Order: sequence, then C-alpha cells, then structure tokens
Amino acid sequence: MSAPRLTTIGFDADDTLWQNEQFFRMTEKRFAALLAEHGDHEHIAARLLEAERRNLGLYGFGIKGFTLSMIETAIAVTNGDVPGSVIGEILAAGREMLSHPIEPLPHARETVENLAGSYHLVLITKGDLFDQERKLAQSGMGDLFDAVEIVSDKTAATYARIFSRHGEGPQSSMMVGNSLKSDVIPVIEAGGWGIHVPHELTWAVEHAEAPVAASRFRQVADLGELPALVETIARAG
Repeated sequence: MSAPRLTTIGFDADDTLWQNEQFFRMTEKRFAALLAEHGDHEHIAARLLEAERRNLGLYGFGIKGFTLSMIETAIAVTNGDVPGSVIGEILAAGREMLSHPIEPLPHARETVENLAGSYHLVLITKGDLFDQERKLAQSGMGDLFDAVEIVSDKTAATYARIFSRHGEGPQSSMMVGNSLKSDVIPVIEAGGWGIHVPHELTWAVEHAEAPVAASRFRQVADLGELPALVETIARAG
C-alpha cells in the first residue's frame, strides 16, 4: 500500500518566515540593564524566564505576555520597590516590539511562492492574534496562504484538527518550522511530516531533542532547500 500523497504544507511564522526571537533577546538585555542594581544579566534573565514559564498558561505566547512577565519580575526582584519610571520603560519596550517592522528570513518569500498553487499552504502560528495578523500583513505573503491558523499552542491534536480541516489529514501533510518542540515533534506524533529549519536563536521553552529516529523527520539548512525536499517526498509518496 502506497503512502498518502502529500497535499498540504503548514508553515510556522516567527523565526521561520521572519525574525522574532532576536527582538525578545534585545528587549531582555534592555530589561536587565534597567534592573542592574538588583542582579547581573544572567540572574535577571533567569528570573524572567521563570515568570514566563509560570505565566504561559495564563497569558499564552507573545509580546503582551512577555511584557507582563517583565513587570512581574521587576516587582519581584525589587521586593515591590520598582520605580514607576522602570514600569514605564518596560511598557514602552513592549510597545516598540509590537510595532517593529518584520524582517523576512532568507528564501522565505521565494519558497512560499514556489510551493503555492501546487500544495495547500497553511500558516500555523502561536502568539497574540493582533500581532501575528500585523506581521503577516506586513510580510506581503498573506495572499500566498490558503488558510491562516493562530493557535494558543501546538500539539498533536492541534495539527490533526488543522490538517483535517484544511487538507486530507496529517498523514498527507507536512509542517515546516524552527521549533522542534512545537513545529516538528507534535506533527510527527499526529502522523505527518516534520521539517526542521534551524534558527540561530531558540527560546529556552522551545528546546527539545531532534526526533532523529522518526521516519518522517527531516532537516534543512534553510528554506531555500525546502522545495527540493518537498519534491523528493512527493515523488516517494
């Protein structure tokens, strides 16, 4: 019995199609500098990461939750004595992140254009609804996707639902992204192909071991290698 034909390709957005994590790292450095008298950068960053992990279930992924976690961390490390001016700086940093122009990653647009029309393309991303919609609009790639799904988290159940709604199920689908934890492992668990496109910066919460033993795991150096890989998988199917 032949394998199901590849019909649908999902793309992650942040740090797959455009830069994202670098702005969080830049803001983290700015935040640590504001609180330098209460600890070095490593200490402040570790306290912030603890707050982010705690708050994911409440605030979800994205800049707004990150900003609230910075405020919470500032209150904690100063024992409640954080100046109002520092809170103002944190809020300003969050607003700057929400208005920063997107920076497409190499080969992003040409690769999506190459695959559009031949496959059903779905953008699948986590984060704040307004911010993700803003970035997609700025990217100029919105019209290349047949569907957009902004989700609270990426699990095997999430992918099974999305690829059944917008395709012929996960067995006939592929997910492309920079996060092993969110973009690769769960879609393989759902029965699809997981294609890892590494990014030089990965948030600690997204770290995971590569599922190298999985038959539907692949890795490419950048998006420029994706069309050839897709063709190889499609021919084999």
